[in-house]
Amino acid sequence: MNDNGFDWGTFLRRWQDEWVPSEDEAMDLEEGDTALADLAVLGAPPASEAEVADAERRLGTRLPPSYREFLLASNGWSLRDDSIHQLGAAHEIGWFGDPFGMTPMYRESLDERANEQEVLLAGMWERALQLETDSDMSYALLDPGDTDGDGEWALYVYKGWSGEYPTRYPSFRAYMQRRYESFHAGRAQLPEFVNDTTRARDADVARAREEALSGRWEAARELLDVAKQYGRPGAWGMLRQLDVLAQGVGHGHTFFGGLVADPRCTGELVPVMALAHVRDSLPGRTERPFALGAETDDGIRAAADAIHARVGDGSYRYAPDGDFGRAVAEAREVARWGDTDGAWRMLRAALPSWSLPAPDVLAPLGLLADPVLGPVVTRERGRELLATPRAGRTGAVPEPVPDLDPPGLSWLAESGRWNAPFGSYRCLWAEGVEPEALPGLVGQDADAGLSAPPVRPAGWFPHDVGQRRDDEAPWEDRAVVAVGRTGSGWVFGFDPAARTRGPGRLFVSPAAEASHGGGRAVVVWVCRGRDGMPRVFHLSVAERGEELYAYTLRGTDVERSGEVPAALDPERVLSGVGDADLERCLLAAVEGEFGLSLPRHALAEGILPHLTTRSWNRAPREGEAYAYATLRGGRP
Repeated sequence: MNDNGFDWGTFLRRWQDEWVPSEDEAMDLEEGDTALADLAVLGAPPASEAEVADAERRLGTRLPPSYREFLLASNGWSLRDDSIHQLGAAHEIGWFGDPFGMTPMYRESLDERANEQEVLLAGMWERALQLETDSDMSYALLDPGDTDGDGEWALYVYKGWSGEYPTRYPSFRAYMQRRYESFHAGRAQLPEFVNDTTRARDADVARAREEALSGRWEAARELLDVAKQYGRPGAWGMLRQLDVLAQGVGHGHTFFGGLVADPRCTGELVPVMALAHVRDSLPGRTERPFALGAETDDGIRAAADAIHARVGDGSYRYAPDGDFGRAVAEAREVARWGDTDGAWRMLRAALPSWSLPAPDVLAPLGLLADPVLGPVVTRERGRELLATPRAGRTGAVPEPVPDLDPPGLSWLAESGRWNAPFGSYRCLWAEGVEPEALPGLVGQDADAGLSAPPVRPAGWFPHDVGQRRDDEAPWEDRAVVAVGRTGSGWVFGFDPAARTRGPGRLFVSPAAEASHGGGRAVVVWVCRGRDGMPRVFHLSVAERGEELYAYTLRGTDVERSGEVPAALDPERVLSGVGDADLERCLLAAVEGEFGLSLPRHALAEGILPHLTTRSWNRAPREGEAYAYATLRGGRP
């Protein structure tokens, strides 16, 4: 922080003029422990140039610019509500000298991975200049070895009782600016604490609100970040809203300050808080109480608990009022079968019609907790949302972020977070039916219907979605498939983590059963080579209950049944194709023949309903033996 042009006299007088006792200090005054006159004096008369020069001769160094100018404006300063109580005068400061032997301890922790800042900190203790003369076992230390281009020394505050690393400030001025902001933050809730600074910061908050609603969220964030340091009401809660949309919802605690105490904010803010808490409470993690982070009445607490329960069991639905609410409902219906790009286009077009439920709510955050629509709002789309004018404001409309789903099927051949390298997946497509009809065609429990997906942790990986059920016979191979609809109208069921190594001698393709709906059905099963096993690619096609043709490619061997069309014949499709492109070329042929596709984003995020199919293996016939082994992790 360059000190050129900074007026220490004006800054310190403003601080002195704005001073009022904190709640603790006011309590002490009521009890007669001290006098207001003693508390109210923060500064001291300025040091003379001669006094500063004497201190520099005694210390053997010229003091850094911002600290030197401070002394010439006030020869010492009282920091009433900080662990550093008093900064000394020029004649009182001296070298720290590391009286507690911190240097060896910090140097022992250094290794070849230590960065420059860690090395500087380890040497700071022996060369630091000690500024405080009264403290709560804390030390204000200027380090002449940690300097910037303006000649400023970094200032470290070490709280000896905390067990924490020292807090670093780039200069003495930066430290004093932060202490001034903390002085304001500690008194922000006092009704009588009103001055030019509080009025200016409150005006910044009001301006940030308009900037955010007009789509200029980064400018709003800068204003709110400063206002938050001063503790201005609403600033922290609004800043957190911007950050959640710009960065996504993670685990743990997500708070919005006192805004949550306003019942008008419940529908937008509490669901996001509940989602973060639910993700943190998944099996294997210690469950924590669902805290709102602010005092609320019983009505808000009850409403919050009800929202938390619905978010936890996946039944929560974001349902705002008006035109935007109608668009949300339509987008959910589109996204629930896999078209997340189409759903986002609907939401994006309706964003200007979103209305404010309360003055300090800046965006439709409740979207993020909806189990279907939340995954649609990626980090990039969250920023696009923030950059879109809404609630009646005008401004520049941002460029749309690119769609997430690639066309067709070829993307399945690319390794990614949804599918482990050398993994296995299988899928069936049925023509001429709705997704709700799939359980009746291929479901293990035909009358059970589709099940909603569970709430997923952030960054989940779709392994082992098909755990063996207790009632499953050893020879059975039931698939747990995610169900949706392609852009061309086919219904699909996709298993991203097939448990077996591919079609075996008991395999019976579900294509024939899936085609009983009146159209064609297609089954694809891919197993990538692993542990010396050959790669497998299976295709089977049926129509109106009868299998038309099928083939299974194992390495270079092909097993066929029926007349495979030339466009799908693996020997023709793979002529002249290298090993790296085999899977991609076979998928491209299936895509081209039937116009099939799969929605990558919906599958990767696990937002589709699920169905447990009947076994893809038939029962062993009389005289046939069947053996199986259970490997680590429960995979047969």
